[in-house]
Amino acid sequence: MLFKDVRDYQILFLSSFLILGIGTKDWTLKPELIVVLLLTCLISQWFNEEIKTYLLTKKLVLANPLKLHSLRSAIITALGLSLLLRADSYLTMILAGFSAVSSKFIFKFNDKHFFNPANFGIISVLTLTPDAWVSPGQWGDDWWYAFLFFGTGGIILKQVGRWDTSVVFLSAYAGLEAVRNIWLGWTIDVFLHRLMSGSLLLFALFMLTDPRSIPSAKSSRYIWAICIAVLTFVLRNQFFVPTAIFWSLFALAPLTIILDIIWTAPKFSWLQANNKSLLVTKTSDDLYNGSAKCRSHPHAYKYNLADG
Repeated sequence: MLFKDVRDYQILFLSSFLILGIGTKDWTLKPELIVVLLLTCLISQWFNEEIKTYLLTKKLVLANPLKLHSLRSAIITALGLSLLLRADSYLTMILAGFSAVSSKFIFKFNDKHFFNPANFGIISVLTLTPDAWVSPGQWGDDWWYAFLFFGTGGIILKQVGRWDTSVVFLSAYAGLEAVRNIWLGWTIDVFLHRLMSGSLLLFALFMLTDPRSIPSAKSSRYIWAICIAVLTFVLRNQFFVPTAIFWSLFALAPLTIILDIIWTAPKFSWLQANNKSLLVTKTSDDLYNGSAKCRSHPHAYKYNLADG
Protein backbone atom coordinates (compact mmCIF):
# COMPACT_ATOMS: atom_id res chain seq x y z
CA MET A 1 0.00 0.00 0.00
CA LEU A 2 1.24 3.51 -0.79
CA PHE A 3 2.74 5.72 1.93
CA LYS A 4 3.30 2.88 4.37
CA ASP A 5 6.92 2.87 3.21
CA VAL A 6 9.10 5.91 3.93
CA ARG A 7 10.42 5.72 0.38
CA ASP A 8 6.95 6.46 -0.98
CA TYR A 9 7.22 9.97 0.43
CA GLN A 10 10.67 10.36 -1.07
CA ILE A 11 9.36 9.28 -4.48
CA LEU A 12 6.49 11.78 -4.17
CA PHE A 13 8.80 14.65 -3.22
CA LEU A 14 11.45 13.94 -5.86
CA SER A 15 8.77 13.58 -8.53
CA SER A 16 7.31 16.92 -7.44
CA PHE A 17 10.76 18.53 -7.63
CA LEU A 18 11.19 17.20 -11.16
CA ILE A 19 7.82 18.60 -12.28
CA LEU A 20 8.52 21.87 -10.47
CA GLY A 21 11.94 22.23 -12.06
CA ILE A 22 10.64 21.60 -15.56
CA GLY A 23 7.70 23.93 -15.03
CA THR A 24 9.47 26.87 -13.34
CA LYS A 25 13.07 26.62 -14.49
CA ASP A 26 12.55 25.65 -18.14
CA TRP A 27 15.01 22.77 -17.98
CA THR A 28 16.01 21.27 -21.31
CA LEU A 29 14.85 17.82 -20.28
CA LYS A 30 13.61 15.30 -22.82
CA PRO A 31 10.72 13.24 -21.39
CA GLU A 32 11.82 10.19 -23.39
CA LEU A 33 15.23 10.24 -21.69
CA ILE A 34 13.54 10.24 -18.28
CA VAL A 35 11.40 7.25 -19.29
CA VAL A 36 14.47 5.38 -20.57
CA LEU A 37 16.32 6.13 -17.34
CA LEU A 38 13.41 4.96 -15.18
CA LEU A 39 12.99 1.70 -17.13
CA THR A 40 16.74 1.07 -17.02
CA CYS A 41 16.87 1.43 -13.24
CA LEU A 42 13.84 -0.82 -12.70
CA ILE A 43 15.09 -3.55 -15.04
CA SER A 44 18.60 -3.33 -13.59
CA GLN A 45 17.24 -3.72 -10.05
CA TRP A 46 15.23 -6.80 -11.01
CA PHE A 47 18.14 -8.28 -13.01
CA ASN A 48 20.66 -7.82 -10.19
CA GLU A 49 18.23 -9.23 -7.63
CA GLU A 50 17.82 -12.35 -9.76
CA ILE A 51 21.58 -12.75 -10.16
CA LYS A 52 22.11 -12.33 -6.42
CA THR A 53 19.39 -14.86 -5.60
CA TYR A 54 20.88 -17.36 -8.03
CA LEU A 55 24.40 -16.97 -6.59
CA LEU A 56 23.06 -17.53 -3.07
CA THR A 57 20.63 -20.38 -3.74
CA LYS A 58 21.97 -21.86 -7.00
CA LYS A 59 18.39 -21.84 -8.25
CA LEU A 60 17.06 -19.77 -11.12
CA VAL A 61 13.56 -18.72 -10.15
CA LEU A 62 12.30 -15.60 -11.91
CA ALA A 63 10.44 -13.49 -9.36
CA ASN A 64 7.56 -11.18 -10.14
CA PRO A 65 9.24 -7.76 -10.49
CA LEU A 66 6.16 -5.99 -9.15
CA LYS A 67 6.56 -7.74 -5.78
CA LEU A 68 10.11 -6.54 -5.17
CA HIS A 69 10.22 -4.02 -2.34
CA SER A 70 13.54 -2.73 -3.67
CA LEU A 71 11.90 -1.30 -6.81
CA ARG A 72 11.17 1.77 -4.71
CA SER A 73 14.89 2.32 -4.30
CA ALA A 74 15.37 1.95 -8.06
CA ILE A 75 12.71 4.60 -8.70
CA ILE A 76 14.40 6.95 -6.23
CA THR A 77 17.72 6.43 -8.01
CA ALA A 78 16.12 7.18 -11.39
CA LEU A 79 14.47 10.35 -10.05
CA GLY A 80 17.72 11.51 -8.47
CA LEU A 81 19.55 11.04 -11.76
CA SER A 82 16.77 12.83 -13.65
CA LEU A 83 17.03 15.82 -11.32
CA LEU A 84 20.80 16.20 -11.56
CA LEU A 85 22.14 14.56 -14.71
CA ARG A 86 21.89 15.85 -18.27
CA ALA A 87 22.83 13.96 -21.43
CA ASP A 88 22.09 13.96 -25.15
CA SER A 89 21.94 10.24 -25.89
CA TYR A 90 19.89 7.27 -24.73
CA LEU A 91 23.01 5.14 -24.27
CA THR A 92 24.43 7.61 -21.77
CA MET A 93 21.27 7.49 -19.68
CA ILE A 94 21.15 3.70 -19.90
CA LEU A 95 24.76 3.52 -18.72
CA ALA A 96 24.02 5.90 -15.86
CA GLY A 97 20.99 3.92 -14.68
CA PHE A 98 22.60 0.51 -15.02
CA SER A 99 25.87 1.50 -13.33
CA ALA A 100 24.00 3.29 -10.53
CA VAL A 101 21.82 0.31 -9.60
CA SER A 102 24.53 -2.31 -10.21
CA SER A 103 26.95 -0.50 -7.91
CA LYS A 104 24.73 -1.51 -4.96
CA PHE A 105 25.37 -5.17 -5.72
CA ILE A 106 29.03 -4.98 -6.76
CA PHE A 107 30.67 -2.57 -4.32
CA LYS A 108 29.69 -4.01 -0.96
CA PHE A 109 31.36 -4.68 2.37
CA ASN A 110 29.73 -6.73 5.11
CA ASP A 111 26.59 -6.94 2.95
CA LYS A 112 26.31 -3.14 2.74
CA HIS A 113 26.93 -0.99 -0.32
CA PHE A 114 29.01 2.11 0.27
CA PHE A 115 28.56 4.12 -2.93
CA ASN A 116 25.47 6.26 -3.29
CA PRO A 117 23.82 4.75 -6.40
CA ALA A 118 22.76 7.99 -8.12
CA ASN A 119 26.12 9.61 -7.37
CA PHE A 120 27.95 6.57 -8.76
CA GLY A 121 25.89 6.75 -11.94
CA ILE A 122 26.65 10.45 -12.36
CA ILE A 123 30.40 10.02 -11.90
CA SER A 124 30.41 6.99 -14.21
CA VAL A 125 28.96 8.84 -17.19
CA LEU A 126 30.90 12.03 -16.48
CA THR A 127 34.05 9.94 -16.70
CA LEU A 128 33.18 7.52 -19.50
CA THR A 129 31.04 9.54 -21.92
CA PRO A 130 31.51 12.87 -23.75
CA ASP A 131 27.90 14.09 -23.62
CA ALA A 132 27.02 13.94 -19.91
CA TRP A 133 27.05 16.95 -17.63
CA VAL A 134 25.68 18.24 -14.34
CA SER A 135 24.38 21.76 -13.81
CA PRO A 136 24.80 22.62 -10.10
CA GLY A 137 23.23 26.05 -10.56
CA GLN A 138 20.04 24.89 -12.26
CA TRP A 139 17.89 25.62 -9.18
CA GLY A 140 19.27 29.08 -8.63
CA ASP A 141 19.28 30.49 -5.08
CA ASP A 142 15.64 31.41 -4.46
CA TRP A 143 14.69 31.26 -0.79
CA TRP A 144 11.39 29.50 -1.32
CA TYR A 145 13.17 26.54 -2.93
CA ALA A 146 15.34 26.30 0.18
CA PHE A 147 12.28 26.22 2.46
CA LEU A 148 10.68 23.59 0.22
CA PHE A 149 13.76 21.35 0.27
CA PHE A 150 14.26 21.75 4.02
CA GLY A 151 10.62 20.98 4.73
CA THR A 152 10.31 17.88 2.59
CA GLY A 153 13.81 16.68 3.40
CA GLY A 154 13.09 17.05 7.10
CA ILE A 155 10.05 14.79 6.81
CA ILE A 156 12.14 12.00 5.27
CA LEU A 157 15.17 12.44 7.54
CA LYS A 158 13.02 12.43 10.67
CA GLN A 159 11.69 9.01 9.70
CA VAL A 160 15.07 7.46 8.83
CA GLY A 161 16.96 9.20 11.65
CA ARG A 162 19.70 10.76 9.52
CA TRP A 163 18.92 14.48 9.84
CA ASP A 164 22.09 14.96 11.88
CA THR A 165 24.23 14.07 8.86
CA SER A 166 22.78 16.94 6.83
CA VAL A 167 23.13 19.35 9.74
CA VAL A 168 26.80 18.47 10.32
CA PHE A 169 27.67 18.69 6.63
CA LEU A 170 25.90 22.02 6.07
CA SER A 171 27.31 23.46 9.30
CA ALA A 172 30.87 22.44 8.47
CA TYR A 173 30.62 23.68 4.91
CA ALA A 174 28.93 26.94 5.95
CA GLY A 175 31.64 27.52 8.55
CA LEU A 176 34.41 27.13 5.98
CA GLU A 177 32.63 29.41 3.52
CA ALA A 178 32.09 32.00 6.28
CA VAL A 179 35.79 32.06 7.16
CA ARG A 180 36.70 32.46 3.49
CA ASN A 181 34.10 35.16 3.04
CA ILE A 182 35.46 37.16 5.98
CA TRP A 183 39.07 36.60 4.88
CA LEU A 184 38.35 37.99 1.42
CA GLY A 185 36.30 40.88 2.78
CA TRP A 186 33.15 39.95 0.89
CA THR A 187 29.63 40.94 1.90
CA ILE A 188 27.07 38.65 3.50
CA ASP A 189 25.21 38.46 0.19
CA VAL A 190 28.04 36.46 -1.38
CA PHE A 191 28.06 34.05 1.54
CA LEU A 192 24.30 33.46 1.36
CA HIS A 193 24.41 33.08 -2.41
CA ARG A 194 26.92 30.23 -2.13
CA LEU A 195 24.90 28.44 0.54
CA MET A 196 21.40 28.79 -0.85
CA SER A 197 22.08 26.80 -3.99
CA GLY A 198 19.17 24.44 -4.60
CA SER A 199 21.49 21.72 -5.87
CA LEU A 200 23.60 21.93 -2.70
CA LEU A 201 20.51 21.52 -0.52
CA LEU A 202 19.16 18.66 -2.63
CA PHE A 203 22.54 16.95 -2.29
CA ALA A 204 22.73 17.50 1.48
CA LEU A 205 19.14 16.45 2.22
CA PHE A 206 18.44 13.67 -0.27
CA MET A 207 21.74 12.23 -1.55
CA LEU A 208 24.26 12.61 1.26
CA THR A 209 21.83 11.05 3.74
CA ASP A 210 21.12 7.78 1.91
CA PRO A 211 20.85 5.55 5.02
CA ARG A 212 21.87 2.39 3.18
CA SER A 213 25.29 3.64 2.06
CA ILE A 214 26.52 6.04 4.74
CA PRO A 215 28.25 5.04 8.03
CA SER A 216 25.97 3.35 10.53
CA ALA A 217 27.23 4.87 13.79
CA LYS A 218 26.32 8.46 14.62
CA SER A 219 29.89 9.51 15.45
CA SER A 220 31.08 7.95 12.19
CA ARG A 221 28.51 9.94 10.22
CA TYR A 222 29.71 13.16 11.84
CA ILE A 223 33.33 12.52 10.83
CA TRP A 224 32.26 11.39 7.37
CA ALA A 225 30.07 14.46 6.76
CA ILE A 226 32.82 16.84 7.91
CA CYS A 227 35.36 15.17 5.61
CA ILE A 228 33.01 15.55 2.64
CA ALA A 229 32.39 19.21 3.54
CA VAL A 230 36.13 19.93 3.71
CA LEU A 231 36.89 18.18 0.42
CA THR A 232 33.95 19.93 -1.27
CA PHE A 233 35.24 23.29 -0.03
CA VAL A 234 38.76 22.61 -1.31
CA LEU A 235 37.66 21.32 -4.71
CA ARG A 236 35.22 24.16 -5.23
CA ASN A 237 37.40 27.07 -4.09
CA GLN A 238 40.95 25.88 -4.76
CA PHE A 239 40.46 23.84 -7.93
CA PHE A 240 37.24 25.53 -9.13
CA VAL A 241 35.36 22.26 -9.71
CA PRO A 242 31.67 23.15 -10.13
CA THR A 243 30.58 19.57 -9.40
CA ALA A 244 32.72 19.33 -6.24
CA ILE A 245 29.94 17.91 -4.05
CA PHE A 246 29.50 14.86 -6.28
CA TRP A 247 33.22 14.14 -6.65
CA SER A 248 33.72 14.51 -2.89
CA LEU A 249 30.97 12.02 -2.07
CA PHE A 250 32.34 9.58 -4.63
CA ALA A 251 35.96 9.88 -3.45
CA LEU A 252 35.13 9.49 0.24
CA ALA A 253 32.46 6.79 -0.09
CA PRO A 254 34.97 3.98 0.71
CA LEU A 255 35.69 5.76 4.01
CA THR A 256 32.38 4.28 5.16
CA ILE A 257 34.05 0.85 5.34
CA ILE A 258 36.79 2.06 7.68
CA LEU A 259 34.42 4.00 9.90
CA ASP A 260 32.00 1.07 10.18
CA ILE A 261 34.91 -1.13 11.32
CA ILE A 262 36.04 1.38 13.95
CA TRP A 263 32.56 2.27 15.23
CA THR A 264 30.12 -0.60 14.92
CA ALA A 265 26.36 -0.08 14.85
CA PRO A 266 23.35 -1.93 13.44
CA LYS A 267 22.90 -1.53 9.70
CA PHE A 268 19.95 0.48 8.50
CA SER A 269 16.93 -1.45 7.23
CA TRP A 270 13.97 0.05 5.39
CA LEU A 271 11.71 -2.55 7.03
CA GLN A 272 12.71 -1.35 10.49
CA ALA A 273 12.31 2.29 9.48
CA ASN A 274 8.81 1.58 8.19
CA ASN A 275 7.88 -0.13 11.46
CA LYS A 276 9.06 2.92 13.40
CA SER A 277 6.97 5.22 11.21
CA LEU A 278 3.84 3.25 12.16
CA LEU A 279 4.29 3.64 15.92
CA VAL A 280 1.63 6.31 16.05
CA THR A 281 -1.01 3.89 14.83
CA LYS A 282 0.13 0.59 16.27
CA THR A 283 0.82 -0.56 19.79
CA SER A 284 4.06 -2.22 20.75
CA ASP A 285 2.24 -5.55 20.89
CA ASP A 286 1.12 -5.12 17.30
CA LEU A 287 4.65 -4.40 16.23
CA TYR A 288 5.98 -7.41 18.10
CA ASN A 289 3.40 -9.71 16.55
CA GLY A 290 4.08 -8.27 13.10
CA SER A 291 7.81 -8.78 13.51
CA ALA A 292 7.30 -12.34 14.71
CA LYS A 293 5.12 -13.10 11.72
CA CYS A 294 7.70 -11.58 9.41
CA ARG A 295 10.48 -13.72 10.89
CA SER A 296 8.40 -16.86 10.65
CA HIS A 297 7.05 -16.10 7.20
CA PRO A 298 8.32 -18.60 4.61
CA HIS A 299 9.28 -15.73 2.30
CA ALA A 300 11.03 -13.65 4.96
CA TYR A 301 14.35 -14.21 3.21
CA LYS A 302 12.98 -12.64 0.04
CA TYR A 303 11.82 -9.54 1.89
CA ASN A 304 15.24 -9.07 3.50
CA LEU A 305 16.91 -9.61 0.15
CA ALA A 306 14.84 -6.86 -1.44
CA ASP A 307 15.40 -4.33 1.36
CA GLY A 308 17.93 -2.35 -0.64
